[in-house]
Amino acid sequence: MSYQQTLADIGVAVPDILLPVAGTDLRRWAVVACDQFTSQPQYWQQLEEEIGDAPSTLRLIYPEVYLSEDDPEARIASINASMRSYLEQGLLQPLPGSFLLVRRESESELVRWGLMVALDLEAYDYRPGSRSLVRATEGTIVERIPPRKRIRQDAPLELPHVMVLISDPQRSVIEPLAAKTDQLRQVYDTDLLAGGGHITGWAVNDDADLAQVAEALSGLHRQLDPTNPLLFAMGDGNHSLAAAKNCWEDLKKGLDESQRATHPARYALVELENVFDPGLDFEPIHRVLFATSREIFEAELGRHCASFSNEPVPDVETLLAALETTPEQAFGLICGDQLEVYVLTQPEASIAAGTLQPVIDTLVAQGHEVDYIHGADVTADLARDKANLGIFLPEVSKQTFFASLIADGALPRKTFSIGEAAEKRYYLEARAIR
Repeated sequence: MSYQQTLADIGVAVPDILLPVAGTDLRRWAVVACDQFTSQPQYWQQLEEEIGDAPSTLRLIYPEVYLSEDDPEARIASINASMRSYLEQGLLQPLPGSFLLVRRESESELVRWGLMVALDLEAYDYRPGSRSLVRATEGTIVERIPPRKRIRQDAPLELPHVMVLISDPQRSVIEPLAAKTDQLRQVYDTDLLAGGGHITGWAVNDDADLAQVAEALSGLHRQLDPTNPLLFAMGDGNHSLAAAKNCWEDLKKGLDESQRATHPARYALVELENVFDPGLDFEPIHRVLFATSREIFEAELGRHCASFSNEPVPDVETLLAALETTPEQAFGLICGDQLEVYVLTQPEASIAAGTLQPVIDTLVAQGHEVDYIHGADVTADLARDKANLGIFLPEVSKQTFFASLIADGALPRKTFSIGEAAEKRYYLEARAIR
């Protein structure tokens, strides 16, 4: 069996990637994922000023901070026109039949590795209860899909910020390539704007290397439960991939079988990352409930576990440390200057975020407000007001991440984040989808 068929059997293809031509100022070309800094328009305005008239992916994406503007269709039309113009000007050069090995170093000097591949959207299903090879890690909010679908549906190119996780404790897929970068052709190497760190990419197009990746991914697939074969789990960009899926479902209705098999829009360019990569930083996303009493919260919590206990702790540092060492399911609570660790007995879900989300959803339905917060310090500051409750979640375990997804289905929204905002994927590569 060819490596192409081996890959096709597990929903993967070797893409034809487009990269900026030699001489492009890559530092001004690459910008962060469009779904970051969504409440900070000044971030994007500063990018505009720094990039100026230079060719840039900023002209090819729709920063989501602007989704609520009065005339989104005008911006979408401008994006599509810029894509066509860049293609006509020859600003993008092909890297045919290649995976792309990516090394990303953050400003904190964490290094993570990824592999750019094409994922078959036929193998992806974001709906609850899905048992597809590629699936969402968090609940998909269907109302968020239409605006992203409008951005993609007429675009000649896709620019990926989607990160997809594999569970590869033996480090068989990406890491062997990372160990031989001296034998691969480097295709880009640049610092990134706005605190994004540094990124380097190498073409992977030798038949032996492609076959090695195919066999390693197939080996992971063979280890899975055939009735529930979760091979690829979304790390970032779930709603963007869901939009791509929706566009493909619409498009394929007008295609015959042979056209469906080869159409470029059937696939989405993504970056695979090994969940066990030490440079892949899983950070919990905490919650703050506004104008909510402890009594109301505890009354609802009691409906989702057999019982709970709580112990006071002196400070946030002690609380977070306790969450990492408590063998039972636990979370932290802060109200004013009171900090406590809660331990749950017979909780409904396998992780604390899963047990707490229906509690929070019920309270929100009753008129309470919630916000999802990156950073323990910010959570503590918001909960210093005694009218608010801050909820600290433990880190998501890499060891049990895939098992939790299989057991519980998609995790609650905003359960974890891969690094800080500036550490998200930057747009550098493109692929034709028309």
